[in-house]
Amino acid sequence: MGKSRNPRRGRAAAETVVENVDGGRAELIPDRERPRAWTLLIDGAPQSHVDLDDPAYLAFEYQRRIGHVIDLAAPTGKPVQAVHLGGGAFTLARYVAATRPRSTQQVVERDAALVQLVRRELPPDPGARIRVRSTDARAGLAKVPDGWADLVVADVFSGARTPAHLTSLEFLDEVRRALAPGGVLAANLADGPPLAHLRGQIATAAARFPHLALVADPAVLRGRRFGNAVLVASDHPLPVAELTRRAASDPQPARVEHGRALTDFTGGAVPVTDTAAVASPAPPASVFR
Repeated sequence: MGKSRNPRRGRAAAETVVENVDGGRAELIPDRERPRAWTLLIDGAPQSHVDLDDPAYLAFEYQRRIGHVIDLAAPTGKPVQAVHLGGGAFTLARYVAATRPRSTQQVVERDAALVQLVRRELPPDPGARIRVRSTDARAGLAKVPDGWADLVVADVFSGARTPAHLTSLEFLDEVRRALAPGGVLAANLADGPPLAHLRGQIATAAARFPHLALVADPAVLRGRRFGNAVLVASDHPLPVAELTRRAASDPQPARVEHGRALTDFTGGAVPVTDTAAVASPAPPASVFR
């Protein structure tokens, strides 16, 4: 088992850190191009990338897309109250803290051993107002006061699949309860052809939120490959034009679907309830090669 005695010293001292956590085998792999940056893998599946010197740097394309949503959720630099369902290495919570100082955040991460690993090896800025709850995402969300959150980020995966109880109308009822008026949900979804899960999640969100947008690689939207899509939802109109501009200018350009086009994309899918919910599909092995 390779372990770094002090992974925060810099590139010369950096070695892969391997530990068993509640969710499987965790690896922290140093980024050879960024001296104090690390990628977290769980059972071989990439979960997070963190640059301790530049927490506003987002390496994963889906996280950059959520970053665009965070940037547009409130005026530039204004502190927000955010809930992160799924912690990983706290990448997006670090991003909010770096780009919106004095924000107050709650991270809900079920894997207590993973939280300990990340805190020890990749400690967040001690000045960041980030509270971590080691509990199930839906249980943790239930403890958020009514109307507290300006932003809810849902990025929960267990064995590379979103758990079934985080895909339903009842789950979104909890999200809506926790969101302040005008608050925004950004959910990381993963699916591949025939996109039945993604279509069902859009239909489910449409049953609870009047304003939706979907940000994804065009190849994913066409059902040509497995990949991530970011679903954005709110009870207020979304900044679709600016989100579209940012997504199109990203290093990996994405398309934004909304309005009638997004409704048509669902293809008649029906909302998901707790009784019918299933986990998101497992990605093919080739995704992580």
